Amino acid sequence: MQIKLIAIGKTDNKAIISLIEEYSKRLNFYIKFEFEVIPDLKNSKSLSESLQKEKEGELILKNIIPADEVILLDERGKSYSSMDFAEFLQKKMNSGLKQLIFVIGGPYGFSEAVYNRANGKLSISKMTFSHQMIRPFFIEQLYRGFTILRNEPYHHE
Repeated sequence: MQIKLIAIGKTDNKAIISLIEEYSKRLNFYIKFEFEVIPDLKNSKSLSESLQKEKEGELILKNIIPADEVILLDERGKSYSSMDFAEFLQKKMNSGLKQLIFVIGGPYGFSEAVYNRANGKLSISKMTFSHQMIRPFFIEQLYRGFTILRNEPYHHE
């Protein structure tokens, strides 16, 4: 199985970029992982919130094929402990799935078309994080999940 994380908009924050690179490198030891950034829309300030979500949604959907399983990172999604998330990942690998895609939306979330295409929603926390900060947090949780599955000493219960 391969895991891809799709996010809207690049980040210029060097600390965030460094964390993303560090945990992506660690994660690739366990599974093929790709982090794909869809560039911010041009002139987004002139777009309504719904039109911005729609245009971002079109860009997201271009990066997904029918065989992909798509999980949206959404505040109304299912919450997992790190142990439960590791079990979720194991079940996906056992299912024979080729590619599991997680998606971080833009500042206003997802279009209806993206919600309709999704196979599920995952909440990282009941708290709200910027769509920049959630990137390293989520990649670290993927890494943590794989260390749990390998019984490595990274995670402590």
